[in-house]
Amino acid sequence: MNTQEWIERGDSCIATTYGRFPIVAAKGKGCWLWDVDGNKYLDFLAGVAVNNLGHCHPRIVAALQKQAETLIHCSNFYHIPNQIELAEQLCRSSFGERVFFCNSGAEANEAAMKLVRKHSAEKNGNNRYTVITALASFHGRTIGTISATGQDAVRKGFTPVVPGFRYIPFGDIEAMRMAITPEVCAVMLEPVQGEGGINVAPPGYLQAVREMCDEHNLLLIFDEVQVGCGRTGKLFAYQHDDVAPDIMTLAKAMAGGAPIGAMVATEKAAAAFTPGSHGSTFGGNPLVTAAALATLDVLQNEGVLDNCVEMGAYLRSCLEQLGARYSWCGEVRGRGLILGLQLEVEGAPLVQEALKRGLLINCTAGKVLRFVPPLIVNRGEIDHAMEVLDQVFAQFSGV
Repeated sequence: MNTQEWIERGDSCIATTYGRFPIVAAKGKGCWLWDVDGNKYLDFLAGVAVNNLGHCHPRIVAALQKQAETLIHCSNFYHIPNQIELAEQLCRSSFGERVFFCNSGAEANEAAMKLVRKHSAEKNGNNRYTVITALASFHGRTIGTISATGQDAVRKGFTPVVPGFRYIPFGDIEAMRMAITPEVCAVMLEPVQGEGGINVAPPGYLQAVREMCDEHNLLLIFDEVQVGCGRTGKLFAYQHDDVAPDIMTLAKAMAGGAPIGAMVATEKAAAAFTPGSHGSTFGGNPLVTAAALATLDVLQNEGVLDNCVEMGAYLRSCLEQLGARYSWCGEVRGRGLILGLQLEVEGAPLVQEALKRGLLINCTAGKVLRFVPPLIVNRGEIDHAMEVLDQVFAQFSGV
């Protein structure tokens, strides 16, 4: 079947929750994706920061194949060796001492929000439950996580939302100071806002927030669903600022495309969860944890983080040089290989034209082109992407 035939079939039965591009994916390898018609695309979206090791990395494929032959799933009523090993790896590599596994970033954030409320209730009663989050943040699509998200657009049509969230400008430490009142129990922030426009926390901001949380006995959550697992050039984004949270949420790239989420917490914070207080049927099952173990091993031991730093600097330089030639291009911001190019025009038409020319990117916050290629990307692939973008920009500038 060709692209149009597949699209027509999907349009007849799939829920219309996505504005899909006219691509029917068939296979992927490294930084490249092919459709059912044989067209080849350079993938600088990487499954929205999921395929950090590229498509079908051989270590991940082998881990999935081997595990599928022995045990795909069993209940969390039993102990699962892969899950235990993965939790040990995450704790060794971070501030964490306990891990809860689930299936997605939204579920990881739900777990974190439940944990801070239960922790606070046990220590302070039920009068201290508000969580401070940031404007332009994004924490997921469940009723709970859209309530935490500081964007009106994601809540439209779903009110009333869950009470107990307070939104303040990202990076504004005085606004944080003013927002901390007696009913606040926690602060939840993304070290780099992805969906909000690739906004990096200003120098010293996360440290100041940590100090405020300590002063007021608040738990600090870092949502690293998009920026964790190597995306910024370190295994976890908080490590750039040397500021440890009490809770960190992960998902997306953690298992190379297999669905997994995790909430990593200190012993003190995690103690509020007791048997029966939370759970997940599929969370951390043998199949996905096998993929995650392989992913973490490659990230930490095969030079991927170093490549992310080097190629991130190169991509940033290329974007800055390209943008300097077009008056409607603004700053480049981000960290490692999550970069955004600010525009003075709507980005969606440029994304569509890039797709026609074989480059997959997307636009976030309306006027920010987002670049999240696999962390294994090389200079030649970046050069190719810049050639395509130059053609696209020239077309829209009338050059």
